[in-house]
Amino acid sequence: MQVFTRLAELGSFTRAADAMQIGRPQVTRAIQELETSLGVRLFQRTTRTVRLTPEGEKYYARATQILADVAAASTMFSSPGSTLRGRLRVDIPTAFSQPALIERLKAFSDLHPAIELALGVTDRTVDLVAEGVDCVLRIGPLPSSSLVAARIGMATMVTCAAPRYLREHGEPKSLEELSAHLGVTFISGQNQRPLAWHFMDAGQEHSFISRQGITVNESNAYVQCGVAGFGLLQAPGIVLERFLADGTLTEVLQAYRPPPRPVSVLYPSRSHLAPQVEAFVCWVREQLPRLYGQWLEI
Repeated sequence: MQVFTRLAELGSFTRAADAMQIGRPQVTRAIQELETSLGVRLFQRTTRTVRLTPEGEKYYARATQILADVAAASTMFSSPGSTLRGRLRVDIPTAFSQPALIERLKAFSDLHPAIELALGVTDRTVDLVAEGVDCVLRIGPLPSSSLVAARIGMATMVTCAAPRYLREHGEPKSLEELSAHLGVTFISGQNQRPLAWHFMDAGQEHSFISRQGITVNESNAYVQCGVAGFGLLQAPGIVLERFLADGTLTEVLQAYRPPPRPVSVLYPSRSHLAPQVEAFVCWVREQLPRLYGQWLEI
């Protein structure tokens, strides 16, 4: 039944096998045995697509509810201090892969040693269902989707530059002066377009794309290029905190800070949430504000 629902969601035997970490022949055999036992065809298969039959649609609706009930029954007698077990795949943006957060993550692992923790770090948008990811952290507005989003806080945005750059090029004092400055430009992995900076002036939001000093497509390299003096950059304060604290980067245009951006943790389903996933979601919503209190508004 689990194999069936994953195949129904992904529409591919190969992707279902990868997501469940089993062989493709096992997926094929499981579906064949299920169809034989039920006496109906659950999927229409072509060389390119796998989609549910009308009978498969009905079975999928019932199967997802049964699996949710099984998960609930498996944990109904668990006490708050019970040992949590199972695999937990968490994905975070590259910008979050900082020593402070990794140290806190080690504390979570020490608290739940029976959880098999897998950490993915990437700047691309992760398909949780297709890639078998339990939950992800994201910064910024969220597109409409079937995912459940739990808001952690609002991240303060900071425009800054290395002291070296400011000595050579001067410090911008107004938005009008931005056009005379170089910038570190971040290229989105999805559409390869430069991401605009945003500012607030007299209650109005303004966007700006910098005159390029260098173009980057990875978050850590983006910040490091700013540290090296390639130009101005704009990023969440939670990413820049240690560089601002030690003077490696200096904030500019503070009076024009843009509206803060949401920080959220996302997971696929509210009704079928594994205990280890629920524990991590609660933990990260509690820990991030403690870790980044100055830069994360609740």
